[in-house]
Amino acid sequence: MVEDLEGDWHQLRMLDNRAQQEGTVALDEPLRGLLRRSGPSLAMTTAEIEAGLRTPEGATALLHRMRQRITEGSRRIGDALHRMYRLRDEGDLDGARQQMRDVLAVEVVPYYRELAEGQLADLD
Repeated sequence: MVEDLEGDWHQLRMLDNRAQQEGTVALDEPLRGLLRRSGPSLAMTTAEIEAGLRTPEGATALLHRMRQRITEGSRRIGDALHRMYRLRDEGDLDGARQQMRDVLAVEVVPYYRELAEGQLADLD
């Protein structure tokens, strides 16, 4: 599951790079499939995904929003984990737990939420 997710997310990042350089994407069936498959892993609704697939410009915007969720979530969880480990190592378990609670308060991507929930459970 994680390998599939990583592969799809890597493709999204590469396609978004290309779209930023070229200004748009070719709205073909492989791209439609990737966006439909990846959307739920990024907490996007079917309606939101289908609306983005109506035009190449919509697909480009959808692709960019997907990449943003990957990038922002990754940074958020990475930074919080760093702070959590530091606080844990200093003996501040309440502060360490709070780092994961802060992530859970704003994170929508299920994979990053699961990571935060797992870390929080490990601290208890």
